[in-house]
Amino acid sequence: VCNTIMAAGMASLSDLLEGGMGLRDAVAKMYKENRQVIFTGNGYSAEWPIKAKELGLPNLNTTPKAIPTFNSEKNKAIFKKLNILAADETDARVEVMYEAYNTSVSIEAKTMIFMMDTGIIPACAKDLAKYESCKELAGDRMEVYTNITKETQKLKDVMEKLPSELVAEANYLCDTVIPAMSSLREQVDMAEG
Repeated sequence: VCNTIMAAGMASLSDLLEGGMGLRDAVAKMYKENRQVIFTGNGYSAEWPIKAKELGLPNLNTTPKAIPTFNSEKNKAIFKKLNILAADETDARVEVMYEAYNTSVSIEAKTMIFMMDTGIIPACAKDLAKYESCKELAGDRMEVYTNITKETQKLKDVMEKLPSELVAEANYLCDTVIPAMSSLREQVDMAEG
């Protein structure tokens, strides 16, 4: 993609030069047309989404938001013009991106559930059993461990409702499953702390 961006830029510059424009004027024209996208700050900072909006740039901060832009009509035209990908190849790449994302997140969620069921929850039960004769010394263990069990069940429940359509599945994984995983992780972190 980065090579395509560079090649498209150079092709535009070449078109201007071949059209009779001088090098300095062609570069100045391209700079003027594109300078609004230049950001020299920290792209990971809290200021970036605000700055991106000011610049009129999309903030594609999740994979399901970013994937559909790959096969936009504008991108298909650039890929075709530069003989990189045909339109159907671009669409196929998007499908593969969705499949890879969905598979990765699903494996992570299923692995997390497996770890909870086979390692974390049994360890919590074993730890809690140590305080059976003197429950007042257990502190908030019972509450934290119960929350781990509840959040594990919530994750199992949301995984049971995965849509079968590729794009819907990606959005569901991003908007529902990943937050459920984060909530569970928060509870486990509390137990470890």
